Amino acid sequence: MKASEIREMNIDEMEQKLSDLKEQLFNLSFQHEIGQLENPQRMKETQKDIARIKTIIREGEVKNRTAEE
Repeated sequence: MKASEIREMNIDEMEQKLSDLKEQLFNLSFQHEIGQLENPQRMKETQKDIARIKTIIREGEVKNRTAEE
């Protein structure tokens, strides 16, 4: 998922996507532990997507706080 795609979402969509990605990461880590994960790179990609969404959410919070001052 690209940052530009995330920025097009509203905050509710970002929160929902973040929740979905966290659940997906949990499932991937479980599959990895029992040896059923075919592509371990998916775990890294999912972690990076989570970090991107959190970063963009935080950018919005900082931007809103700065606009209020």
